Amino acid sequence: MSTLRFLGLSLMTLLAPLLAAQQGADTSKPAPAAAPLEQRVGDLEAYVNNVGPKAGDDKVAAGPIAASPGPGHNAFIMVCAALVLFMTLPGLFLFYGGLVRSKNVLSVVAQCFGLAGLVAILWWAFGYSLVFGKSFDGTVLGKVFGGSEFFFLNGVGSGPNGDYAYWISQNVFSMFQLMFAIITPALIVGAIAERIKFSAVMLFMTGWMFLVYFPMAHHIWGITGEMNGVWNAKASIKAIDFAGGTVVHMTSGWSALLLCIILGPRVGFGKRPLTPHSMVLCAIGTGMLWVGWYGFNAGSALSADGVAAQAFMTTTLAAAVAAFTWASLEWTLRKHASILGLCSGAVAGLVVVTPAAGFVTASSAVLIGLLAGVVPFFAVVYLKAKLKYDDALDTFGVHAVGGTLGAILTGILATADVNGNLNTNLKDIVGKSLLTEQLKAIAVTLAISLVATAILAYVVKAVVGLRPSEEDEAKGLDITDHGEEGYNFNS
Repeated sequence: MSTLRFLGLSLMTLLAPLLAAQQGADTSKPAPAAAPLEQRVGDLEAYVNNVGPKAGDDKVAAGPIAASPGPGHNAFIMVCAALVLFMTLPGLFLFYGGLVRSKNVLSVVAQCFGLAGLVAILWWAFGYSLVFGKSFDGTVLGKVFGGSEFFFLNGVGSGPNGDYAYWISQNVFSMFQLMFAIITPALIVGAIAERIKFSAVMLFMTGWMFLVYFPMAHHIWGITGEMNGVWNAKASIKAIDFAGGTVVHMTSGWSALLLCIILGPRVGFGKRPLTPHSMVLCAIGTGMLWVGWYGFNAGSALSADGVAAQAFMTTTLAAAVAAFTWASLEWTLRKHASILGLCSGAVAGLVVVTPAAGFVTASSAVLIGLLAGVVPFFAVVYLKAKLKYDDALDTFGVHAVGGTLGAILTGILATADVNGNLNTNLKDIVGKSLLTEQLKAIAVTLAISLVATAILAYVVKAVVGLRPSEEDEAKGLDITDHGEEGYNFNS
């Protein structure tokens, strides 16, 4: 007992100077008073209206719910994140899988599944920080990427990141954005389906994420991004993109076009029919994409508020009108309305409305749907036949053409009457010169996507090769790449 007493007294002696210094620090600045009722009510109103909480001064503590994740908004974004993942797994599996021949159905599934794993790892290690960090601001590297402070998701916890959302946890925000990063390279798979090796896809997409997706996502959505017109007052190009017209659809679609040209056409392309093996799977996948797209577009409001509600409505109208328009054109020009046409039209409507969803009125969404059913239709049916490129599942015709059209229409139709955030830094250009800024963003997106794709394609071709042998391609990639078959008719 005497030994324990001696150790205790010795420890107190050693800590006495530190405790005295701490007490001195405490007495030099009085503890802040509890937040008054008015501030607490104000914070609650801020949560309901999805605006920033009132900041207490150095004499008054912040309200108890300030800088805390709001359960309603958090739950909404978690559901939306799951819906966006649902678009890839299993929506894109079935949509793309049904459109290829039966001997290649598993190869499409494997490529999408493999990309989900690959991109998640890259996002955890570097991607989230490069897109949404800001420690590089003011440096040369800051012209391309955000920062390094969140590498390996360091510090990404349940507290909100006020640069992006006041009432959702940063870890929830990071996972929501991960789902966008997963589906974007997976869209490219549609253009190069049935004739590219699995190893080539994984290697190409690793480089593509760093050279295309991460820089573009930072430019458009990062708080210090050079094309984030809504939130960065110092942006060089004051563009807007609600949920990914440039970041997702243009980057993937234009990269897909160039990659499929470099890769070359499938064996037998233009000589014999290369028809889809299951339009039922394609239709089911389309339905899943449409449902998941509500997470994609409405979730991009980053809260369960009026902007999310508007995006939900405009998404529905654009998809429905585009599906009906595409089918109507088929009926007029070909005397039948196909399931493929209905599916293609719905996806085209969803693509074109994506950059505009939270910025436009219901009537504008109907116009967007009408144009989405017409312009991509002619790109898919006539432009591809004219130029003879083998965009296997029409990634370019729907996503590149549709995404570009959507970016243009957003510049024309966006209004602050729908989304008051447009008044933050864009009050003087909305309805005036915003279209010019959109065209600048389109040009940058094209340049980044095409140059990076060309470089990466030839590097991958030199390292592992892009295509299987003609014999392996004839057997089907399910067997030659994965040692499995999608359908076993002998069992």
